[in-house]
Amino acid sequence: VQLQASGGGLVQAGGSLRLSCAASGRLFSSGTMGWFRQAPGKEREFVAAISWIGSWNSDTSYYADSVKGRFTISRDITKNTVFLQMNNLKPEETAVYYCAADRRRLTTGTMYRRSEYDYWGQGTLVTVSS
Repeated sequence: VQLQASGGGLVQAGGSLRLSCAASGRLFSSGTMGWFRQAPGKEREFVAAISWIGSWNSDTSYYADSVKGRFTISRDITKNTVFLQMNNLKPEETAVYYCAADRRRLTTGTMYRRSEYDYWGQGTLVTVSS
């Protein structure tokens, strides 16, 4: 599985961006895809994730407390793509955003752990100016 993240850029505080993560290769009918971010000098941290089983409407999403109510993760089955809509961005959210995937349907107890994900994209830079 290859992951290609895109959509980063420069935005003013309070603005919005929409990140995309396109999956290709040997895809899986069930699994989890997530977004993490890493600011300069800091560890990579969990942002949001979405998990599903088969083609049923079974999506479950999970968010870090810091982004709840502002970020929305969603999935387009036909395009094998996961999106992260980010609204009301803050300067401290400047970071490289990475998408990740795993073939398992992770639970809310494990979605936030970097070690649970087997596949990673190359990252896309988001810069929020004050």
